Amino acid sequence: MQNILSLPPIWYTFAILSVLTLFGALGTIMSKNPVHSVIYLIVTFFSISAHYILLNAQFLAAVNIIVYAGAIMVLFLFVIMFLNLKQETDEMKNNKLITTAIVTALLLGGVLIIFLRRAEKQKIDVNSFSSQTGMVEVLGQSLYGEYLLPFELVSILFLVAMAGAVMLAKRETGERHF
Repeated sequence: MQNILSLPPIWYTFAILSVLTLFGALGTIMSKNPVHSVIYLIVTFFSISAHYILLNAQFLAAVNIIVYAGAIMVLFLFVIMFLNLKQETDEMKNNKLITTAIVTALLLGGVLIIFLRRAEKQKIDVNSFSSQTGMVEVLGQSLYGEYLLPFELVSILFLVAMAGAVMLAKRETGERHF
């Protein structure tokens, strides 16, 4: 076994980001205040984006920050603030529910550990490895090259969905569109 001080710095970065991700996820689940829970979830998303950067997937990191940590978390905060959740629910006070959740988490963790120990480790072939795999340029060439038709069809589908959502939202009372 290697000495922990002889490990490369990237391993220390990975370990710190992993601990930050786990604490953010645990804070999201265990926080009693819903606003604090959303803030912990934002911390989790940022640390996952840092993991993407370690994996040389800068585009995924940027999309994760913009879409999830930005837009969706702002939407969550607005919904939580509009709901005005002052009263505490009685669900989490039930000891049976907490016991069941702990047993389920331990079972799933045990199954995960068993599968990870039995998994085969793949060796990276240095000669065929491309360091440009997660870069935006390679993704753009692939997206606008061989996947141009599916990309354009999905954009048309989104346009139709947005038009339908606007049509449903602007419907007057008593008016029928269908």
